[in-house]
Amino acid sequence: MDEAFVEQCVLDLYKIEAIKFGSFTLKSGMQSPFYFDLRTVVSHPKIMETVAKLLWAARPSSTYDLVCGVAYTGLPIAAIMSLREDIPMLIRRKETKGYGTKKLVEGSYTKGQRCLMVEDVIVSGSSVYETVETLRELGLEVKDAVVFLDRQQGGAANLNATGINVVSVLGIIKLMSILYKHGCITSEVLESVKEFVSTHNETSIKTKDKASYKNGVLVKDRKHCTYESRVTTTDHPLASTLFELMSTKKTNLCVAADVTTSQELLALADKVGAHICLLKTHVDILQDFSQDTIDKLKALAEKHNFLLFEDRKFGDIGNTVAQQYGGGSHNIVEWAHLVTAHGLPGDGIIKGLMSAANGRTRGCVLVAQMSSEGTLTSQEYVQGCTKMAEKHTYFVVGMVSQSNVSSDPRFILFTPGVQLKKAGDTLGQQYVTPKAAVLERGADVIIVGRGITQAEDPAAAALIYKEEGYAAYLERIEQKLENPSAVGS
Repeated sequence: MDEAFVEQCVLDLYKIEAIKFGSFTLKSGMQSPFYFDLRTVVSHPKIMETVAKLLWAARPSSTYDLVCGVAYTGLPIAAIMSLREDIPMLIRRKETKGYGTKKLVEGSYTKGQRCLMVEDVIVSGSSVYETVETLRELGLEVKDAVVFLDRQQGGAANLNATGINVVSVLGIIKLMSILYKHGCITSEVLESVKEFVSTHNETSIKTKDKASYKNGVLVKDRKHCTYESRVTTTDHPLASTLFELMSTKKTNLCVAADVTTSQELLALADKVGAHICLLKTHVDILQDFSQDTIDKLKALAEKHNFLLFEDRKFGDIGNTVAQQYGGGSHNIVEWAHLVTAHGLPGDGIIKGLMSAANGRTRGCVLVAQMSSEGTLTSQEYVQGCTKMAEKHTYFVVGMVSQSNVSSDPRFILFTPGVQLKKAGDTLGQQYVTPKAAVLERGADVIIVGRGITQAEDPAAAALIYKEEGYAAYLERIEQKLENPSAVGS
């Protein structure tokens, strides 16, 4: 490949602002100091043709029957390749058509034909993987992918582990070096990107058979992983913090502090703080909420080493939840480490919360299932929540659930409605014991409310729940492992 040709292409892309520097939130929720947006080339046909030429030159084999671009940016580039090289093209839609032929893949093909994948940039490699799997299911042979920019965050290794050979025109460090060489960026910008890549070079993908790969290494079932080992499997810094906290304090207990006055809330937090990993709040039911309440609650969280978890259950469109989360009298984003949200509005709700977080280390827990009788959370809804979590691994830490909705060790499952004596109340609440929640339903964190808040001695009750919940976790991980050589053992 002509290095001078590559350098000129990088400079041209910089001129049309395909490469930007600042603070950017990626689709997964990761905060990045740079952004590579190759979509801008659609308005610059000569540069787009150069990109297509470089990608074609980088292909690992000389013989392909078909070419397919990953939607959306890969599509126009693949179209140029198709025209220039006289090779048929396929289009894999983002979603199946709801009308006409209802096809997911457009174009003519025959089983056994070799297809080359085309992508603009890879982070984890999940978009390439999803497209390749669709084509493989149709009987096509897809082994190779060409990528213009590799962000060098583990995507190539993840794809290689699934049998996809990835060749890139250049990596982000090389791109940055070219820009620095030509005086487009300062040494400070160059070093900041290098530092970012060195500290954010691990990503993961989940395959259709529910296996997870992190930097190309198979990660085993969540239920067989210790909290400590899962620190290295997650993409989320708060999830890592919580895993470390649970391992150090030997607790998987979250207390649901459903009280109505600040005095009750603060007194409860102080009493149970030594035994919990999380305190779950409902600040909208506090009759005397104030900033003083929050200041004192944050001080107690630091004193006893637990995280604050506001059970707001956001459920509106992105723009609305952004204002609810980051504004108003409660200003939740300022003090709550984690918040809950319903998945019903779709990805927009996650994007809205991320925009309000604005770079803060915050996280979301999707409500996949509830503990109330007659809940309407169907299996389809649960699967939708899981898919949302997988798309936003740098913001979604896990799910509220009543069953083992995910085996992915990146995600934490929070199970509410836990009591020592399985029973219920007159308003439809259904309870499960700590042992059943952890062993049978797959809970990582047990959420206990009235079993502690209405106890004669909340601290003593919290200690009992802490010990029972953690003992169940230890019993779970000591069960025989089917694949002890996998990551997380």
